[in-house]
Amino acid sequence: MCGKIKNNIMKKSFLVLVSIVLLACQKQSGSDIKELYALPKKLKEVSGITYFPETQTLYTLEDSGNKNAIYAIDSKGKLSKTITISNATNVDWEDITKDKAGNIYIGDFGNNDNERRDLCIYKVAKNQLNSDLAKAEYKVSFSYPEQKEFPPKKKEMFYDVEGFFEQNGYFYLFTKNRSKGFDGTAFIYKIKNAAGTQKAVKIGEFKTCSNYNHCVLTSATISPDGKKVALLSHDKVLLFKDFKGDLFHKGTHTELNLNHFSQKEAIVFKDNNTLLIADEKTNKIGGKVYEFKLLSH
Repeated sequence: MCGKIKNNIMKKSFLVLVSIVLLACQKQSGSDIKELYALPKKLKEVSGITYFPETQTLYTLEDSGNKNAIYAIDSKGKLSKTITISNATNVDWEDITKDKAGNIYIGDFGNNDNERRDLCIYKVAKNQLNSDLAKAEYKVSFSYPEQKEFPPKKKEMFYDVEGFFEQNGYFYLFTKNRSKGFDGTAFIYKIKNAAGTQKAVKIGEFKTCSNYNHCVLTSATISPDGKKVALLSHDKVLLFKDFKGDLFHKGTHTELNLNHFSQKEAIVFKDNNTLLIADEKTNKIGGKVYEFKLLSH
């Protein structure tokens, strides 16, 4: 009897030790999210951000029901320019990114009900960013070959996107799962950065967790050196590292708890080890830009 009790105690101690080790692998210590500034009051539904380090300027946009415009914000949080995109319609702009040359891309792929057939990405050339009125240089229209019904069954609502980035001439889109019985499944789609109509290519899938509020993906970004991918949820960052090529999900996964819950909708790398994050203002909470430093493991 004593031997059985001793074994049980040893087993429990071992399980506790394993749990602590696993948590230590997943948790980043010594870095909390830091508030930088409040967003301009007119921007209530920020849905994406991209960053130009040479001018310390953040470019942002708002989602459905808002203007077909992008906004430049300086390092103190002041609105420095509003650029209306004259030949683009804001059906549901959900993210913004840039390429190495500084051209901006607007992701009009918000698809809450999974019934849209007009998904697209607009390119705004860098030389247009000094104007109050700009024209998109071209439009990339796309569809998901796996989607056969519009909308699909409630258990197959996989075709909303709120996060993407451009890398080496391709766009990478990370889906927002709106399925009944959410289990954290997310798809990665690849689209060539070229004008015209294309079919998105599914290059992988992975799971976050089964709690929608904590694990649904709302934005995506890649580090300037291309070695890290960060995916945002309302209170976490999922970090991919040590991947080969563009198989980001095949690398190491680290879950970073921000210890801060809000409607976070936008993320971008400020440099290779620092993230900028923005949230929407909801019930007087949020509407701010934060900084989060990644510590080396």
